[in-house]
Amino acid sequence: MDAQIDHYAVLGLPSGEEGAKLTEKEINKAYRWKALELHPDKRPDDPNAAANFQQLRTSYDILRDDKARKLFDELLRVKRERELRHSQRDGKRRKMVSDLERRERDANAPDLAAKEREEEARIARQLKEEIARIRAMHGMKAAPPPPPEAEKESGRGRAGGGGGVDQEKVLKVSWEKVGEDYSADKLRELFSEFGEVEDVVIKGSKKKGSALVVMANKEGSVAATGSVIGHLANPLLVLPLKPATIADSSSFPKSAETAKLSNLVGAGYQAFEDSVLKKLQKAAEKQK
Repeated sequence: MDAQIDHYAVLGLPSGEEGAKLTEKEINKAYRWKALELHPDKRPDDPNAAANFQQLRTSYDILRDDKARKLFDELLRVKRERELRHSQRDGKRRKMVSDLERRERDANAPDLAAKEREEEARIARQLKEEIARIRAMHGMKAAPPPPPEAEKESGRGRAGGGGGVDQEKVLKVSWEKVGEDYSADKLRELFSEFGEVEDVVIKGSKKKGSALVVMANKEGSVAATGSVIGHLANPLLVLPLKPATIADSSSFPKSAETAKLSNLVGAGYQAFEDSVLKKLQKAAEKQK
């Protein structure tokens, strides 16, 4: 259960009162270091690597959300106070209390214990709701918006007029040749979280890598744009080859920004795109 986990400890940070004073910048820095350490690609022999990395991401989301973090700090405070009271009942203090104080304590203890359990359960429920809200918010970002009816009927945006490859399903992906590189299988694995991947074509130079990723549908292309990050140490730049004509255009960069960012792919990339698209069109025509 998430409410029983010390999310500060997951990020390698001090907990309790000291943890509550940590700044957002300190939490971000701790997450980056821990993410590099626990990334599944660096732990191929660890069967729990993926689960540990997912827990790290969940703890980070909780600590950077103000409402969830305040609830978690309050839950830790209640637990500390309860443990302190339990420890004070042991040792010399218990031997020194009078019979009257013992009777009063025994009479009030059930009520106090019940209140503590009730307060802890209440905070844990609220924290669970906040965690569900954060996860739902991430799910909404990944959900693809439905295509408008006009686009379904007209069939606009397909490469080469009739038949062939729909350019709105093609994504331009680029990255720097530093640290861990990306293979076609790795890119297919990353983008398959947003839908079926039809093809991945790798092209790169000594300093920069690039590829075209063909999704099975436009919805998968829309969902993957701006969502696929890749390795933290070597992130991916993902742009649509042709922005899909979806009603909510806020999912895409502005045209001027898109034209500017496409220059990052390198010289001659347009010719490469054209040749790949022709190959994909010929493959699609042969399958008819």
